[in-house]
Amino acid sequence: MSAPAGREPVLPLVFIGPMAAGKSKIGRLVARGLDVPFRDTDKLVSAVHGPIPEIFAAHGESEFRRLERAAVHDALAEEAVVALGGGAVLDAATQAELAGHTVVLLTVSREAVGRRLSGGRPLLDSDGDADAAVERWAAIAAARTPIYESLATVTFDTSARPISHIADDIVTWARQRGLGKEREAQRD
Repeated sequence: MSAPAGREPVLPLVFIGPMAAGKSKIGRLVARGLDVPFRDTDKLVSAVHGPIPEIFAAHGESEFRRLERAAVHDALAEEAVVALGGGAVLDAATQAELAGHTVVLLTVSREAVGRRLSGGRPLLDSDGDADAAVERWAAIAAARTPIYESLATVTFDTSARPISHIADDIVTWARQRGLGKEREAQRD
């Protein structure tokens, strides 16, 4: 874990990182631990517009990114834990909007991602070739890493530890820095 000094966590608490880093699974656990809602922008897009692979096939990546941008904007208006799709940070408006929020970057090693990749990831379409999918993942992750790092308030690696332990660490980190105190005070 690493965190720059001076940026205190506030809601929404936003998860970014490459595909298969665990943003949705860990984000859901963190939301439960902080007793706040959870929003997954990929699921928000799918709920309204259908499965992401079908959006890509019928309308292309640019249309998906437009829909994703709207979902990100709406989710960031809530006091929630928000998991962004891996490419959501490519949008300049999203980058600007994230500058005012607490952003958790989840990282994952190439070795670990090879065990996690599954279907439904249009950018990794590799005709069932697992090695090719990992290669495509590595290239995409490398290209996006500078953006992820520039937006991150704190970074946690998800390569080796159980996700429940990582989520517990993030909840502890957030609470130590004051996240959730307002909600606890409101309940008293």
